[in-house]
Amino acid sequence: MAGMATHVITGAGSGIGAAVARRLHARGGELVLHARDAGRAKELAAQFPGARALVGDLADPDRLSWAFSHQTLPDRVDSLLHVAGVVDLGPVGELTPKSWRHQLNVNLIAPAELTRHFLPQLRASRGHVLFVNSGAGLRASADWAAYAASKHGLKALADSLRQEEHGHGVRVTSVYPGRTASPMQAKVHQQEGKPYDASAWIDPESVATTILMALDLPRDAEVNDLTVRPGA
Repeated sequence: MAGMATHVITGAGSGIGAAVARRLHARGGELVLHARDAGRAKELAAQFPGARALVGDLADPDRLSWAFSHQTLPDRVDSLLHVAGVVDLGPVGELTPKSWRHQLNVNLIAPAELTRHFLPQLRASRGHVLFVNSGAGLRASADWAAYAASKHGLKALADSLRQEEHGHGVRVTSVYPGRTASPMQAKVHQQEGKPYDASAWIDPESVATTILMALDLPRDAEVNDLTVRPGA
């Protein structure tokens, strides 16, 4: 999927999303980068010259449709890459409904809503929907209930979508990275009360390599689920 393929990407401002966007931008892809507000859109435009911005708050998925109705959506979408995410740790006995809703909105409901909006273009191009999930989408640990629930839900969304869209030629991939060096990981360590050493975790570029492999795979095959763990 090289050249002038069009890629819609959330979370392109940092971490895995930025690494993927840089790689696709360097090889001539047309980027449509999601931004939560106009200020963030301006930052992304400076970071990725020539890219288009799509503004909407993932934390408020009920208003995404309204936000998109006031913008020009791309006519063609070859890949939709859901990379953005939020995390707020805490035991079940202390997590508030606000914390639950925020993580479910950004990590699960917003990706479902974005996918709904771009399915016609993805069907037309026989495109690819890729969800950057998490190891927490396969197993849940203490203090990770809300985040893990949102990511378990994201796996269910991907699995259902894959079966629904197979006949339209749309490929669906879930990538489950282990702990990756990123601003989110720094926040996790802060919440855990642990020192953060980026060198101890997966480089975002390594996860980007696995994502591009899934996107570039010939049409005779499809990567459904891909787990990426920290190396020795």
